Amino acid sequence: MLGLHNLKPAKGAVKNRKRIGRGPGSGTGKTSGKGHKGQKSRSGYSLRPGFEGGQMPLQRRLPKRGFTNIFKKEWVEVNLATLEKRFEAGAEITPDVLIAAGYCSKRSIESSAGLVVMGKGEITKAIRVSAHRITKGAREKIEKAGGSVTILGATEAAAS
Repeated sequence: MLGLHNLKPAKGAVKNRKRIGRGPGSGTGKTSGKGHKGQKSRSGYSLRPGFEGGQMPLQRRLPKRGFTNIFKKEWVEVNLATLEKRFEAGAEITPDVLIAAGYCSKRSIESSAGLVVMGKGEITKAIRVSAHRITKGAREKIEKAGGSVTILGATEAAAS
């Protein structure tokens, strides 16, 4: 009978490792598979990633496109489907509650522009949501289910 005590790998799956530099009979004696002379045969040799022997490397030959907007705002997104699954009716959902629930980390909320509630999915429970931003569709679905929405850190008009 097969059990944890008598498991072994498939035949031919395990090979003995090459023992380098152990005499001429081993097949990898003398020069230890490094050939004769040259930079690659010396001790301490290591090739820098992307180095092509002095030829212009591929990453420098290819054209560069676009740019990175340093003022771009990243948001921590949460969908209504997630809130429906994770929280009970009447729950108050804030960034701190989501951190405690393990949905996101404190660092991710602090390093981003804030928490945004997206309208993907349906919600049937009346919940109170506090977020930095909320989409129009998400707001409508929450209010239709009998819940309420609060915008954090901004006036209602500026956040919408």
